[in-house]
Amino acid sequence: MIELPRETFEELVSEALDTIPAELARQMSNVVIVVEDESPEPGLLGLYHGVPLTERGDWYGGVLPDHISIYRKEILAICDTIDEVVDEVRITVVHEIAHHFGIDDERLHELGW
Repeated sequence: MIELPRETFEELVSEALDTIPAELARQMSNVVIVVEDESPEPGLLGLYHGVPLTERGDWYGGVLPDHISIYRKEILAICDTIDEVVDEVRITVVHEIAHHFGIDDERLHELGW
């Protein structure tokens, strides 16, 4: 396990978001990404709560933003180096954003994520 201040971890999440292609980032809608220290269950690195873009219809309006949580302590617990943290943060951010776009875990694994 590696130790990393919350501020530094949040910077890594921000940097991971910067790697999302601009054309995809522009299509993200009504979603917030937050860093949380504790995961609701062991081994969970990130979690998407919301209505994926592919499931939104005419009825979608006036709803609270989707919520992507990135769990700092869980990621740090599985990493031994800062490079591993950088990689795991990026993978987790991409994985959860993919859920926002309606891509499920099975398809993500097929794609190598």
